Amino acid sequence: MLSGYSNSIVSNYGISPVKINKQAVTNPAVENNTHKNISPNFTGKANELGIRTSLSTKEEKKEYNYLTKQLDKDSRKVLNALLKSGILLRNDSNDGSTALENLYKMATTPRAEGMDSKVLLMHTIRTIADPFTITQRFGDIPEEYKDAVIDNLTNKDKNLIERKLADYEVSDLYSGCCVAASEEFNLASRNPAEFTRFAEGLTSPQMAVKKEIKLDSLSEKALDAIWLLNAFEIPYEAKDFKTATVTIAPDKNAIIREQIQEKHKDELERSPIDVLMQSTFMNIGSQQAYNTLNDKRGGKFSNEDRGLIDFEKTFLESVVEDKNITSVTYQKVDENQRIIGYEADYNSVKEQLLETLNSGKNIIIGYTMTDENNYITGGHEITIVGARTDNNGELSFICNDTDDDNPLPIEYPASYIIPKIHHAGIPTDIAEKTIKQTDNWVLGVRDFNSTKQS
Repeated sequence: MLSGYSNSIVSNYGISPVKINKQAVTNPAVENNTHKNISPNFTGKANELGIRTSLSTKEEKKEYNYLTKQLDKDSRKVLNALLKSGILLRNDSNDGSTALENLYKMATTPRAEGMDSKVLLMHTIRTIADPFTITQRFGDIPEEYKDAVIDNLTNKDKNLIERKLADYEVSDLYSGCCVAASEEFNLASRNPAEFTRFAEGLTSPQMAVKKEIKLDSLSEKALDAIWLLNAFEIPYEAKDFKTATVTIAPDKNAIIREQIQEKHKDELERSPIDVLMQSTFMNIGSQQAYNTLNDKRGGKFSNEDRGLIDFEKTFLESVVEDKNITSVTYQKVDENQRIIGYEADYNSVKEQLLETLNSGKNIIIGYTMTDENNYITGGHEITIVGARTDNNGELSFICNDTDDDNPLPIEYPASYIIPKIHHAGIPTDIAEKTIKQTDNWVLGVRDFNSTKQS
């Protein structure tokens, strides 16, 4: 895993809301019948693996029929659509299980205390059928949960001022989970079999999932990869110098938020599955130091208590997807958080993005908003899922934003979004074609940590 260039902004992505200029975006019009357009890819490797759209064994028929009896009419239709599209029977998860097998396991084995398997099934099925419904918006905390939440945040302190401050802290909480929600979207849209495996594990009594990863997804050198696993404090077992099995889990307070959303989810709020996925991904990136209740994180790599920085986002993405990702930094930012230039020209960035999309991969990007003097006022993570060229030859990127209260893709003109991109997760083999000076990702993290301590 590499980080292109040594420049990085210190502020965490997601700590400040970024308002989209709606006049600068249009509704997507994805035309699949032209080579100029790259459509959002929600079937990932299906063509390589072979699409199966019918149940072929007694076991599959038994599992499918059982699920239909647990679901309402609308969810049964969604399940059938997943079968007909080939998503339900794909087996490209980490352990070779299909989405059908994981959903069946979710329905027939115990869930964590207080969790409702039918509710979880419905949300999981609908998420892999339409990943654009994923959102990072927190739900409110009903009165029946308030005392338990405040007790947790104050360590049961009875001081009225401390309890009032804690109550204020969790009221109308703005989410800093844009990185985690973007990774959740990426997993659901690119690898639904693995998404359902995560959903099953995170809702099980263990509330955890194990994943075997290749060490060279983290670093070319096995010892540096082990250093990274230790630095990010993620539980793991290294079988050899090629692979490791990591244990991925949400923070201990996620179950409270999950149970609230099972019973009190309002429109445009996170589903219970969103809660667990985003808590888990925030926990991975923040060195196991995240609290779902107040959306605050600790950890050694950040000066802020919200969101994740690009180093952490790259580690998260590489672990969850088991892919060698390069975090390519495009903007030059000085110590005062002012953009002073670019590491790559417009066309180079454009070609890198298009080549990644052409390879069948989504791109999680971090973009910045600035004031009139080019000082950064906020940052946000979104996912590029496709591109198209209109009749006038103008290129646009089709994107998903988990924080725009819109369960549909949106479209940004390339001329609008490319200058705003601070960093992007690019496959290493593509990034290395144009990156002339690449700092080792491990050394970048060490430099960042040394700077903070000094």
